[in-house]
Amino acid sequence: MRYPVALALTLLTETPVYAAALTRIGRVHPGRAAAAGVLVNLVTHPLLWWTLRHWTDGPAAAYWTGFALSETAVCAVEALLLCPVAGLRPRDPLPWIASGTANAVSLLAGTVVGLLLGG
Repeated sequence: MRYPVALALTLLTETPVYAAALTRIGRVHPGRAAAAGVLVNLVTHPLLWWTLRHWTDGPAAAYWTGFALSETAVCAVEALLLCPVAGLRPRDPLPWIASGTANAVSLLAGTVVGLLLGG
């Protein structure tokens, strides 16, 4: 999958998750919640994409280890970035739950689209 497609898919899947969670549970204005979802992804997605590229030519174990560590780091960074943008505190569970859920949805969508596109 090419980078623009991956970024678009990430934004299309994660932004609604962030918007719903932050609006319904966090009582954040819908526009601000959606903007927060886009913003955190514009920070983390390029870093994740280019970091994982370094492991694609190596052994599968190296790729999957790097993938797991990178996704964990992305979830943590996105949760922490949500806090000032959405007016939340890092101790609150909402940014962590929203980040984990959004990234799980995005990972699933990326896997399905990747399989449909043939790799």
